[in-house]
Amino acid sequence: MPSDGTRTNHRLRTDMRRYDHTDEVDLVVVGAGAGGSVLTQRLARRGWKIVVLDAGPWWDPDRDWVSDERGAHRLYWTEPRVIGGSDPVPMGSNNSGRGVGGSMVHFAGYAPRFHPSDFHTYSADGVGADWPISYDDLRPYYELIENELPVAGEHWPWGDPHGYPHHPHPVSGNGEIFLRGADALGIPAKVGPVAIPNGRFGARNHCIYRGFCLQGCKVNAKASPLITHIPDALAHGAEIRPDCMVSRVLVDEHTDTVTGVEYIRDGITHRQRAKAVAVAGYSIETPRLLMLSANSAHPHGLGNDHDQLGRYLMVQGAPQTAGRFDDEIRMYKAPPPEVSTEHFYETDPSKPYARGWSIQNVSPLPITWAEHVTAQGHWGPDLRERMRSYVHWATLGALCEFLPRAENRVTLADEHDRHGLPVARFDYSQGENDKQLVQAAQSVMEDLLHAAGASEVITIKRNAHLVGGARMAASEDKGVVDREHRVFGVKNLYVSDGSVLPTQGSANPALTIMALAARLADRIVEHAR
Repeated sequence: MPSDGTRTNHRLRTDMRRYDHTDEVDLVVVGAGAGGSVLTQRLARRGWKIVVLDAGPWWDPDRDWVSDERGAHRLYWTEPRVIGGSDPVPMGSNNSGRGVGGSMVHFAGYAPRFHPSDFHTYSADGVGADWPISYDDLRPYYELIENELPVAGEHWPWGDPHGYPHHPHPVSGNGEIFLRGADALGIPAKVGPVAIPNGRFGARNHCIYRGFCLQGCKVNAKASPLITHIPDALAHGAEIRPDCMVSRVLVDEHTDTVTGVEYIRDGITHRQRAKAVAVAGYSIETPRLLMLSANSAHPHGLGNDHDQLGRYLMVQGAPQTAGRFDDEIRMYKAPPPEVSTEHFYETDPSKPYARGWSIQNVSPLPITWAEHVTAQGHWGPDLRERMRSYVHWATLGALCEFLPRAENRVTLADEHDRHGLPVARFDYSQGENDKQLVQAAQSVMEDLLHAAGASEVITIKRNAHLVGGARMAASEDKGVVDREHRVFGVKNLYVSDGSVLPTQGSANPALTIMALAARLADRIVEHAR
């Protein structure tokens, strides 16, 4: 970060190393989000020649972040997609990012770990899938990333109990409501963890609790790859090319070895030679790109010889429950997630469903709050009255672990985008276990708000967080990549994003994606040796 009061180190961008298309770089990374940025930063520090291609712009927080909820919608991936299934998932809002930094530019800042049980749900609970790696494989990388962001929060008693490098932030009215209700019901709750330093961190400013985390942090207090790992990668020789839509991974069909990528910039098709490629486009665009890269040896797409590509794509059930109070709460005056509980995270044998959910504060701004209210059928004078009382409401959100299902998948649609490429089709249907989890989480949140003194509660059902689509597996008939992120059947092709997750837990996935990318960097170095 610069120390002159600006929020972007323009010198790093101006002086960035640049490679020619004819240069054979060590690695091309497709996507500069959570997975792509950490991988790039690690390998750039080891002296690798790396080019990162991102389909979106290179944001400037001083210029591009606005204190306006509607004005931040351009941070989302809004390219056309087709959705289907019995429970289609809306695209282009809270579940995808556009530009350098990816969706972490507008993520809520919440950075919990997965639990050890998340890595063997099939063995332990008879549902989901077992990962080909364990929690112990990721623990040291969790610790590294938590210190690099850094993460602030109370000592965490759930999963693998652990502390955080920064003390928790002060709690606002929204968090106080959560703590009051949890205490009344005997539910343990903790403050944090958020990827926002409690105090200054280097040249980064202290959080000013303005409540615009989801619109891009104007003061750069909230961590995102745009202000953490990308600048460090630039300082160590990586090149970032924004506004580059990768259309194909190039493979030598005689040797099944990656040779580079093809991409479109300003309407012109280019190629970049590379010894290896890491795809980090996330759960929709990564399967789509691997399908678009089909050749005579892999006619259905790279890593898709067993029809596994695009399958097992998951969302989390994310119902939100709001309660009205006589006192002013002003729920926007803090990072959206302040207080959380993972008390209901694991399978409860006494319940008819498997796995569980977490609960955290959420802080919808006025437009989102209006959507919340109208979803209950309130309109006209009734809607206006609830909008006028906005400062009297507190809101909780759950993350329910929806289970992986083979029929929930990405395929290529008949429609084409502005580049002439087939767009992704995403079909999604909930299972019975998923529906039971949502209902159980809603009941607990309503009880919690009533216990805190709410006079009225309302709930909206929604989804959050995409993972899966190129799952990690022990064999190619079960997934797309192996335990070291190598795409089955293609040499020197990797996937470094949330699409590799076999299950998703009840935790926000950003920290796990970054930890996996840090581990992958070490594995790629070993492969190169």
